Amino acid sequence: MFKRFVVFVIFLSPLLQFSQDFSALWQGHFSYNSIKDITQGNNKIYAASENAIFSLDIQTNEIEELTTVNGLSGETISTIYYSEVYELLVVGYENGLIEVAFDNDDDILSVVDIIDKVTIPATNKRINHINAYQNVIYISTNYGISVFDLERLEFGDTYFIGNGGNQVQVNQTAIFDDYIYAACQDGSGIRKALVSGPNLIDFQNWQLTNSGNWLSIESQVDKLYAIGTNRRIYQIVNDVLTEMFLYADTPLDMRSVDTNLIVTTQNNVFVYDTSFNEVSQASIDPTFDTQYNVAIVSLDDIYIGTKDFGILKTSLVNPIAFEELHPDGPLLNIPFSLEAEPNGLWVTFGEYTSRFNPFPLNNRGFSHLKDETWINTQYSEVLEANCLNKITINPLNTDQVFISSFNKGLLEVNENIPTELYDETNSLLESMATTRVDIRIGTSEFDRNGLLWVLNSRVNEPLKTFNPSGNVWNSYSFNDIISDGIDGNLGFSDIEIAEDETKWISSSNFGLIGFRENGGSPLLKSVSKEDENMPTAWATALALDKRNQLWIGTLGGLRVLYNTSNFFADENIRVEEIIIEEDGIAKELLFQQHITDIEVDGSNNKWIGTADSGLFYFSSDGQKTIFHFTKDNSALPSNIINDVSINDTNGIVYIATSRGLVSFRAGGSSAFEDLENAFVYPNPVRPGFNIVDDKVKIKDISENVNIKITDIEGNLVAEAQSRTNQRYRGFNLEIDGGTAFWNGKNMANNVVASGVYLIMLSDLDSFETKVLKLMVVR
Repeated sequence: MFKRFVVFVIFLSPLLQFSQDFSALWQGHFSYNSIKDITQGNNKIYAASENAIFSLDIQTNEIEELTTVNGLSGETISTIYYSEVYELLVVGYENGLIEVAFDNDDDILSVVDIIDKVTIPATNKRINHINAYQNVIYISTNYGISVFDLERLEFGDTYFIGNGGNQVQVNQTAIFDDYIYAACQDGSGIRKALVSGPNLIDFQNWQLTNSGNWLSIESQVDKLYAIGTNRRIYQIVNDVLTEMFLYADTPLDMRSVDTNLIVTTQNNVFVYDTSFNEVSQASIDPTFDTQYNVAIVSLDDIYIGTKDFGILKTSLVNPIAFEELHPDGPLLNIPFSLEAEPNGLWVTFGEYTSRFNPFPLNNRGFSHLKDETWINTQYSEVLEANCLNKITINPLNTDQVFISSFNKGLLEVNENIPTELYDETNSLLESMATTRVDIRIGTSEFDRNGLLWVLNSRVNEPLKTFNPSGNVWNSYSFNDIISDGIDGNLGFSDIEIAEDETKWISSSNFGLIGFRENGGSPLLKSVSKEDENMPTAWATALALDKRNQLWIGTLGGLRVLYNTSNFFADENIRVEEIIIEEDGIAKELLFQQHITDIEVDGSNNKWIGTADSGLFYFSSDGQKTIFHFTKDNSALPSNIINDVSINDTNGIVYIATSRGLVSFRAGGSSAFEDLENAFVYPNPVRPGFNIVDDKVKIKDISENVNIKITDIEGNLVAEAQSRTNQRYRGFNLEIDGGTAFWNGKNMANNVVASGVYLIMLSDLDSFETKVLKLMVVR
């Protein structure tokens, strides 16, 4: 965690906002493989990925992460700068946001002046570079230069230095011989002004010294260098250019560290001394097939920010051996589909659009979080299966996983190794095109007999079954409701299999589809019309809850099919909206919201993701909103929720957003069939434990249970019952699926005294009982 050392007592303007730390219940699972920028200070290297940062202590190799969990915005980072004087990290973003993380403090300061500036087009607000001088930083942007005071934490002047005061793209600034130099694009050349000049906001005080387009400019002790878009580096003496070198690739970064000048291209890092003699050249190592983005020198080592391997550390003197350095994480920060398991999580990144368009095709691997360690499988290992999306774990063999490809078929993975790709040559999967392979496989699900049910989009027999144990395939037609399978239905987004073996399927254009084999006489029916109360014919997500009610997400809202058992027999079937009361007014729950996913937790509550409004957590009937998480009030890096998956064992909710993966420790779990494994923790409860807020947990309880807590003399302290004392309703003893939570208070609402307490569990269905002992020490 980054902490703040100094205390500011000045008045801050309303444009400065402190972000909240969410590390108590949230955890970030960000990728640090692709590094955008590096800075250093106080014996640490700071590296920024797309939307998260980590620090590396160069003495201890300790790594710390800074993410949305700690208060970062989750927006796309473009540059970072660390100030040793003020002990703070400045983060610049592509949208113009600036955030300041302080040493020795949990707070992060958000500065939105540039974002809120209406006179600057959104495309011009990108922060390109941060250059420190005395107590200020010069912020290079796509509109010009802004000055920010690090001591007062406030903006100063803004310089529009183009001809006539126009906005021009400034890539980098440098201070040299009492002048501030700016490397500009848009044909605006290199410009300079007296750094102590009284009126730099007047563009006429900025002198054009060299024309053309310039990528960077940097001072090195008593030298000044600039790099143009022509890949040449020049020394500037009295504003005259002297060419020093022509690079094979376009330089991506130039900076000065101590007496070293460092130039980074995609294939090399060049380090020069003050006479422009090459001190070191670090080339791409075949072991790490990647591209370089940025580099920095610290002591005797080069730290290189790469596209695929985080930071690569190598020796300045002999840059041959490389060490990979970054926090553990998934492949990418664009998770698309999730599947939780008891000891981890599977993640894919191969998105298609909401209209089921996978183009342009993406070639990405998958990630597996297992026992708190990420196992990343690159695209080169997945048998050319691209656009990977839905993950389905075989419940009869949890080491076997099937991953859908929305272009090449179905990928089988055994013990984390891709072993088979099923396509039109070795299965009944079909291509929608005849001139090329285009097998669009999306959602799939195992039934209780070990059959995998697979949805093959844009074909006439879209529903397939696969028996992995015998390699047997079958196909089922939907022609009775989809007359044109190739063009009539773009795709299927979800499938749920009920206890009666009904397959519930969400589809484009045909809403909810129900299918049952029915002993060889298949039943097939859809609900999609307005007179059936569907808000749109485009269904997007499904979830069967513990009462066998089917929750249906659509492009235009939420519906529930309450009577699922009568679906095929009822000629006038209807789905229902949920009506809630808000400020005394009846309203439809999630009215016109684009719903992306619905998940049911152990207590039958509903987690619902949306396309632009964040994540909702509702009570079992939808009447109470327990949480509504957005990027403004939580660790979500984005309000676009791609997928949600719940670990039923520990209640952790994993959330895939358009800008990264996070998890929320909801704490509940699925109920057990009996009380045999029930236990209580922490036990004993020691004086340092915050029993009121952190609560005692009674785990692995059955679905319908009564719990009584008494003291050793038999006096009732607390009591709860499933379906009555549900969580988030303010009880001292609450039940959430397979877990109960006690805040340590008695019937008089006082925290109990030290002593031994008995927890008596009674299953109300089987009449099984169990007694647990709990020691409380205060």
